[in-house]
Amino acid sequence: MYDAILIVSFGGPEGMDDVMPFLENVTRGRNIPRERLEEVAHHYESFGGVSPHNEQIRDLIGALEPELRSHNIGLPVYWGNRNWQPMLTDTIQQMVDDGIKHALAFVVSGYSSYSSCRQYRENIEVAQQSVGAAAPSVDKIRVFYNHPSFIKAVRARVREAIDLLPREVQSSARIVYTAHSIPKSMADACAYESQLKEAARLVSDDFMYNPWTLVYQSRSGPPHVPWLEPDVCDYLQQISEAGDKDVVIVPLGFLSDHLEVLYDLDTEAKELCERIGMTMARAKTVGTHPLFVSMIRELIEERIKPETVKLAIGGDGPCQDECPSDCCPAPRAR
Repeated sequence: MYDAILIVSFGGPEGMDDVMPFLENVTRGRNIPRERLEEVAHHYESFGGVSPHNEQIRDLIGALEPELRSHNIGLPVYWGNRNWQPMLTDTIQQMVDDGIKHALAFVVSGYSSYSSCRQYRENIEVAQQSVGAAAPSVDKIRVFYNHPSFIKAVRARVREAIDLLPREVQSSARIVYTAHSIPKSMADACAYESQLKEAARLVSDDFMYNPWTLVYQSRSGPPHVPWLEPDVCDYLQQISEAGDKDVVIVPLGFLSDHLEVLYDLDTEAKELCERIGMTMARAKTVGTHPLFVSMIRELIEERIKPETVKLAIGGDGPCQDECPSDCCPAPRAR
């Protein structure tokens, strides 16, 4: 029986003094040149060194706790980050101090890949090892890209964005779904790309007259290593030249506004659209949408009440609770 919920997220800096230490945590072991880190740090300067991610996780927990109580789930909610405070190891130690023995973890990522699923499981294991034998057991909740409440929440965000466009183009504007690019070798070894395409298809079932495309953003690897493409800005330029002038950009691969959303979409993509005469509306991430919050509660209920039906739509069915040991390997070295 579980006695706590653990929210596990990426983390983000909350001031300029945090930025370089945060980026060093993110890139540890990847041999990223110092110049590249300084380039990314400049992106944070435009936002005062503050990523909205941590505040949005606080808001999510603030919405989830009463949702759990209203459904008679009386479990305390803890929060630990992969890359910035509150760090996961510190949170696991706090759980030990509070007498927690068995926790259920919700990772703030809805898709299967090394960096969006397995690495989080490895982070939890490292934190448990650091704390020692008294560390609680932690089971991860399944990925949820095809959960009906998630799809409905994204649809609601897309509808809000479409409504921002001139009425005469709302039914014909192209929906451009974006996700964080990953190395092609990583993508070839997991279901990340196919899950994103399925989620995009399911969302677009509600917008039958709007053409849609899945593209990628936030590539960070060396130019000679293949990553998932096309890049969102390259794609916008391409369709503009082909005559498309109205787009809704949907950060489908992100659940809250990481800096990549604010910089790559709200800054770079927006500036490009203004330059090439394209009308752009950006859909909000699901964030604290009530349907998304209720989805988290539903995923928790299906683990604490085995008789609960596991919800999923589309052709894939619900993902497994226990990931195989060889699931989502890290990208091959090149």
